[in-house]
Amino acid sequence: MKLADVARLAGVSTATVSRALSTPHKVSPEMLRRVEDAVRLSGYVLHGAARALRSRRSRTVGAVVPTLDNAIFANATHALQKTLEENGYTLLVASHEFDLEGEVRVVRPLLERGIDGLVLVGLDHEPALFELLESFRLPYVLTWALDPEGRHPCVGFRNREAAARIAAYLLDMGHRRFGMIAGLTARNDRARERVVGVRETLASRGVVLDPEHVLERPYTFGDGRRALAALMQLNPPPTAVICGNDVLAIGAMTEARAQGIAIPQELSITGFDDLEISSLIEPALTTVRVPTRELGQLAAQHLLARLAGEEVERLREVSVELIVRASTAPPP
Repeated sequence: MKLADVARLAGVSTATVSRALSTPHKVSPEMLRRVEDAVRLSGYVLHGAARALRSRRSRTVGAVVPTLDNAIFANATHALQKTLEENGYTLLVASHEFDLEGEVRVVRPLLERGIDGLVLVGLDHEPALFELLESFRLPYVLTWALDPEGRHPCVGFRNREAAARIAAYLLDMGHRRFGMIAGLTARNDRARERVVGVRETLASRGVVLDPEHVLERPYTFGDGRRALAALMQLNPPPTAVICGNDVLAIGAMTEARAQGIAIPQELSITGFDDLEISSLIEPALTTVRVPTRELGQLAAQHLLARLAGEEVERLREVSVELIVRASTAPPP
């Protein structure tokens, strides 16, 4: 596929296509949309990387993560990079900030560099992304989740079941008034599955989690604080707050202390991820331990095996563990 073919599909000159791809801010939104649509339909990639993908190895692998401002993804990416480096491969990393259309855009430059494989996070992706990868027969693997329909190769864990384990633990201790501070669930299957796991488990024991008891917030300490403040205004307030990640949980604990709410005597708080800081704060945080380094290593090993022509498991599940610490106790 040549630049002229894209121009013909878009109904513009090759110079316009080149300008739209190299300096998109210099063309009108409508013109950019026409060119991007033509690129997507044609499967065009700049600089002849398509030939590179089909004829040689660049010994580079790409990884696209939702955000680089997150220690959990950093740990997994570090393990991915180390394993690839030990096998003579270089890692190229990009992020899309939970913008799935943007993810397609950041993958394209990786293809232009002739990457040999690609690591992605989660199950939520634009169909256009998989169409692009299929057009170049590029090996890829999804991480942090498992595809229940078996459509995509995965190295991950069951977010719903992990969150259900937290809810069951708190129910067994006697809690019946719950709040949840979830990550933003739009375009984030991990956050959605954790909410579903909590809801289903509570419902199975006759506890309804009303909409006002579930707050979705960005991944920041400050948002965890503000969400906890809102939950404690409920009448009656929850005795247990389940957080979709450790950052939100630590923010919630900070707000509880500021309000003079004793943890866990008056309020139990849980997280998800098991960041290093979660065992060091006071009280230490009850959470779910995700084996981030193992995820990175296994993702690298999956791609390395496929690039070597070996048969690999299409679905590789890793174990997560409920880590009980001092931030949880029976309700007052």
